Amino acid sequence: MSFHKELFIDGQYAPSSTGATMRILNPYDNSVAVEDMHVASEADVERAVRAAKDAFPSWKETPATVRGNAMVKFAELLEADAENLARLEAIAMGQPISIAKRMILASAGVWRYYAGYAGKVAGEAYSPEGDGTYKIVQYEPLGVCAGICAWNASHILSAWKIAPAMAAGNTFVLKSSEKSPISLAQYGALIQRAGFPAGVINILTGDGKIGALLSSHMEISKIAFTGSTAAGRAVQIAAANSNLKKVTLELGGKSPALVFDDADVPNAVIHCCDGFLRNSGQICFASSRVLVHANIAVKFMKKLRTAFEEAAQRMGDPQLLGTDFGPLADQLHFNHVMELLHHGEQEGLEALVGGEQQGTKGLFVQPTVLLGPDRNSKLWKEEIFGPVIVLKTFRTEEEAIELANDTPYGLGSSIYTSDIGQALRVAGKVQAGAVGINGAFATSQHTPFGGWKQSGYGRELGLEGIKNYLQSKTIHVNMNVTKR
Repeated sequence: MSFHKELFIDGQYAPSSTGATMRILNPYDNSVAVEDMHVASEADVERAVRAAKDAFPSWKETPATVRGNAMVKFAELLEADAENLARLEAIAMGQPISIAKRMILASAGVWRYYAGYAGKVAGEAYSPEGDGTYKIVQYEPLGVCAGICAWNASHILSAWKIAPAMAAGNTFVLKSSEKSPISLAQYGALIQRAGFPAGVINILTGDGKIGALLSSHMEISKIAFTGSTAAGRAVQIAAANSNLKKVTLELGGKSPALVFDDADVPNAVIHCCDGFLRNSGQICFASSRVLVHANIAVKFMKKLRTAFEEAAQRMGDPQLLGTDFGPLADQLHFNHVMELLHHGEQEGLEALVGGEQQGTKGLFVQPTVLLGPDRNSKLWKEEIFGPVIVLKTFRTEEEAIELANDTPYGLGSSIYTSDIGQALRVAGKVQAGAVGINGAFATSQHTPFGGWKQSGYGRELGLEGIKNYLQSKTIHVNMNVTKR
């Protein structure tokens, strides 16, 4: 399988200026996915930002229909190349091609959605009304924007960042994750074919050092970051210490699922199992803390154990269409998840199911449910980001809400009950930016997504998503001055 391994800067593929490369290992079998993926240097960052800055004036003035047409064309090219891109994602970070392909097609939908917004973010006008001043508010692009993607959903996350920026008339520099850079590196050829002018979109590969350079760059007006809370804090500090660039942060989560005693138990089990395990639990808003009413706990746990055991049988080679759950992304992340499981053993937590490595080949962790962690437990407090759920029981609605909010995070949540009044009441009290009722939360291109508390701020998707790439300008016209 041949593919691009270089950086994409100013409309062309280019090698790293230092010749630096890195090896990417396939987490399924530890084989070499790519031996020599090019890694950006500080000079490459400067070239990319300069190209984006030079391209901005003409891209800003490009008719909105032309920008939108290029975006639609890019979406079509993504769809046409989905199979190939999905396989590249599979060999880089172990995402099953069935999951990767769905994410690529969903990202194409995001590009189409924001193509429809190009030129359609309306301004405002206010009549003089006594003060003789006609007031206008208009929205303008920011300039050069940057994005830093997490490795777990490269295509989705890049679309959330680049597409609204394009529709608003900005230019962009994207840094892919060093864990999963291969498929995003192929975007350069699609960008060329879609008709984007040189410099409008630039793609870099590199680790946190490159992210830090982008976060602190004086010529970048906005940066959007998806990743850990610790890294997001560093991005925010760098942005503040440089030019006070705008920042959108979508960070970690320790999301709750609240299962009340009148819930449809089979439905709740399916969503707490397959809904949670999609992408092998490597989803920031997945509900990794399951809170179950004591009246149905035995029934729920019995069915959940069966569901998790069946899910373990659907783990395997991510390049096979029948595989639902793949390995974890790389050795470092695998070690993190296993370390937390060992902490659970030391704390004496009972495993309803799982709690160990799955098989001997690849970086697989058996889907796991741990019971009754103390509220000071690492397993209760820290983001695991793997196929591991912790489960506690509750007896009252008030206790469920208190347990749900017992976290510094506030990204996702889900509520299971047949009482819609209770569902909406609890949804209003859960401290999270996203709530799913009777289903695991799933993002939509139509609605804003982002976190509360230490899960970040700013929003991606929906109308709010594009407004994060615009700045308002207020113009007051004195209507009392007569023409001379």
